[in-house]
Amino acid sequence: MSLHNPSLLSPEQQSFMSGYLDSLALVERLHRLLLDVIKDEFERLGVLEINAVQALLLFNIGDNEVTAGELKTRGYYQGSNVSYNLKKLVEMGYMHHQRCEIDRRSVRVRLTEKGRSIRAIISKLFAGHAEGLQAKGVLGNDGIDQINCSLRRVERYWADQIRYIY
Repeated sequence: MSLHNPSLLSPEQQSFMSGYLDSLALVERLHRLLLDVIKDEFERLGVLEINAVQALLLFNIGDNEVTAGELKTRGYYQGSNVSYNLKKLVEMGYMHHQRCEIDRRSVRVRLTEKGRSIRAIISKLFAGHAEGLQAKGVLGNDGIDQINCSLRRVERYWADQIRYIY
């Protein structure tokens, strides 16, 4: 049986393939929706100079001092996207940048006070989401643990595909 030719799939394989494609579409929609939720929160607060992708970048950097390469290797962002957004965030005063002492080609970045204030907004937003999901019975600890476990297994599988397929 070949997964590359849907007509050769067993009913069980067809069902799994359908569920897998639904999951892929859902992950994409959830990411776009998360960006919209952040954008709406910023509009509500009058924070207009920074976009949702940049805000997530600030959130993910947190209290760390990192390079663009480190953000890429952590799997958060694509290369040119990271460099562009880091440059804009430095220009707007959300991040400090400094050349590495050891490798002068590499630049290390960390949040400024202005960047930490954006991170605080996102943290508060996410805390409200977590509280709401629990309070409304949408997800509890077991449910979120199951989701995270499943998504980590898919992440490992995809990472292995990139590493070992070629």
